[in-house]
Amino acid sequence: MYAVIRTYLGTGARQLFDSLEEHKVDVEATLRAVPGLISYTLLDTGDGGTAVTVCTDKASADASLKIAREWIQKNASHIHANPPVVTEGPVIVQIT
Repeated sequence: MYAVIRTYLGTGARQLFDSLEEHKVDVEATLRAVPGLISYTLLDTGDGGTAVTVCTDKASADASLKIAREWIQKNASHIHANPPVVTEGPVIVQIT
């Protein structure tokens, strides 16, 4: 498994997460189309947010990043949010 954590802070972060929450049905449907997606979680941090994506492998995680970026460009580009801080790597332990 492979995980990607994207943290949005600063300019536009709060507005971006408000938009993601407002369109959560569309966001969910879009990301469910990613082959190899295991889980996707959005965390509201008050001043922005964090997205945690877990996929079967790095290729699937890369695909999820591409799809998420395209969704933001199509639906929230007017917000002009700062790019996220991205942390990624192989999953060592996952408990569900």
